Amino acid sequence: MRAQTLPAAAGWRWIVAGLAIFRRNPLTFSMLVVTYWFTVIFLNVLPLIGAVAASLVIPGLSVGLMQAARNLERGQPIGLQTLYGGLKENTRTLIGLGALYLCCTLGILGASTLADGGDLLRYMLASSRAERAAVEDADFLLPSLVVMIMLVPLLMAYWFAPVLAAWHRLPIGKSLFFSFVACWINWRPFLAYSIGLLLFAGVIPGLLLGLLLILFPGAASLIAGLVMVPIALIIAPVIFASFYASYRDIFGISEIV
Repeated sequence: MRAQTLPAAAGWRWIVAGLAIFRRNPLTFSMLVVTYWFTVIFLNVLPLIGAVAASLVIPGLSVGLMQAARNLERGQPIGLQTLYGGLKENTRTLIGLGALYLCCTLGILGASTLADGGDLLRYMLASSRAERAAVEDADFLLPSLVVMIMLVPLLMAYWFAPVLAAWHRLPIGKSLFFSFVACWINWRPFLAYSIGLLLFAGVIPGLLLGLLLILFPGAASLIAGLVMVPIALIIAPVIFASFYASYRDIFGISEIV
């Protein structure tokens, strides 16, 4: 297992590649992303075990979306079996990754209590509006900054970990290690990629929405439904496909887009 060091411009190319992959079957790919969302939402509404169950299956579902992107690039069909098929690839390791990610995330949120006495944690775990209102006046800037700083290395370790575990049969430790190293040595393209995602998924849709609201000030809700929902169904699949493009390029997988 060897990760290649890529130039900064590669980060922009991942978004372009994601768009090219999405265009091969936009309707079905969007349907898979929506199914992914609804699966996670459905699990989260289950009492007691819902949030834990969602965390355990997210790595496998993300592998399913990566597989869908790979199939589209290779001209192969995709469907619901592609999404849920990711759960069958090295299942024990994927579940372990989900459990470890949940524990690490809770640990990071717990560490934020050192900065604010637990206000941010209580706000995020609040189950009612009244519980949130009790702490909504707290200053979340410092604890949020602590959480963001601590989340960066965690996200680096998990960026490629599910697909390395599923497709390369790596154990938990090695998949996390190789993912972290791959992100570390490619910080320049990931920085460019982050800027590109900010423009693609944030600035451009925001400018479009703002322009439409200026032109049609009395139709805000209608515009949100008719414009932003379709945009989200384009942006999200492109982003997932760009995840695959980053894996393909960094680990030297030869594919043709």
